[in-house]
Amino acid sequence: MFAVMKIGGRQFCVSPYDVLKINKINNSKDDVLEINDVLMYSDDSSNVIVGHPLVNGAAVKVQVLEHRKDDKIVIFKKHRRHNYRRKRGHRQDMTVVKVLEISLKR
Repeated sequence: MFAVMKIGGRQFCVSPYDVLKINKINNSKDDVLEINDVLMYSDDSSNVIVGHPLVNGAAVKVQVLEHRKDDKIVIFKKHRRHNYRRKRGHRQDMTVVKVLEISLKR
């Protein structure tokens, strides 16, 4: 069983008990969220439902595990022969969630 869901402006293909790193959401730790933006749903019997744009009645329950910062990305700019060097770093705020259940209500 899997589903393609949209959260935080990105799309994820998820199965039950998957752990995802998504952009930061404003929920506290151990909160359970229900995400209704499901683009595609498939059950165990190879029955695939594709939404136009969303699948009606499909939902994904996720639990917030923690809030943290992602790995550092280094941005380095250089113009050769001009003594121009700039080094900057960025750490994106993120939320780690665990998929608990994928359901389809008909």
